[in-house]
Amino acid sequence: MTSGIKFTCDEMRYIALFESISGAAVKDCIIDEEQGRAIFIVNQGQVGVAIGKGGRNIHTLERMTGKKHEIIEYSDDVVQFIKNALKPAVVKEVRITERMDGKKMAVVTVNPKDKGVAIGKNGKNAERLRFLVKRYFDIQNVSIT
Repeated sequence: MTSGIKFTCDEMRYIALFESISGAAVKDCIIDEEQGRAIFIVNQGQVGVAIGKGGRNIHTLERMTGKKHEIIEYSDDVVQFIKNALKPAVVKEVRITERMDGKKMAVVTVNPKDKGVAIGKNGKNAERLRFLVKRYFDIQNVSIT
């Protein structure tokens, strides 16, 4: 799925640093300067390795880079990927629909008490999800209900 994705020099440096500290295989890295964060997509089953015991790897990386680090487990299955991207929010249902113009949309239903977590402060988690599903699955929009 990541064919065609080009990394900047900064993203390649972040990936190399992340992999050397955590030992986890990184599939993708997005540096979000606006939010002061780096988002890493790791291979399936690698989230625990990436985070490290007690969050040790994340804390080390955050100290070194001065950015918050977010880790998402990749999945070829769009529904599972969306669930992974919205953790710790509990996703009840994901519906993928295709509009008349051929564009795909995802409607994600979360547990009502988790809606704030899923959307994030100022919508940052929802925006991250929209960016990622478009990047990997050519889904144009995501609605969180």
